[in-house]
Amino acid sequence: MFKVLIPAAGFLGLVVLAAQPASSAYEAQQDVQPMGWHLHHEGSMAKLAYGVANSDQLALMMTCDPGDRSAVIYGDVQPDSPRLMRASVNYSEPDPLSSGEAYETRIALDDTALTGLVERGSMHVEGAGGAFVLPANESERSTVSRFLAYCASGRA
Repeated sequence: MFKVLIPAAGFLGLVVLAAQPASSAYEAQQDVQPMGWHLHHEGSMAKLAYGVANSDQLALMMTCDPGDRSAVIYGDVQPDSPRLMRASVNYSEPDPLSSGEAYETRIALDDTALTGLVERGSMHVEGAGGAFVLPANESERSTVSRFLAYCASGRA
């Protein structure tokens, strides 16, 4: 009797699994928030991040204070720029985004990686996953422009 029940139960389980609607995986992915460019201020510091809004899911974050000539860069990817500067030679502290080693890198506010983001709506970046482009729509391009203007302004 058990020789018949065990295969029958297994077959019934496969039938139930196959009967699941094909859209269930799609419905689960609808909850995934899109990534984009977001600007926040913390005191006098401006933070421009590419990631999911109001979360810690960031690919890239840049910070600056008014009057700075460059932005500090954090994240899993870095702008693809020959002018990217490593501001520290030694390991500094754990990176709050990846909990890994952190080296302070900076990029000039007039670097083509940043100005191209405003002008063309794209920034070429590199990371462990290779090279790719971070896009910016029209309103995000305006957000990046406000970040650059704030950083260069010299006043909070």
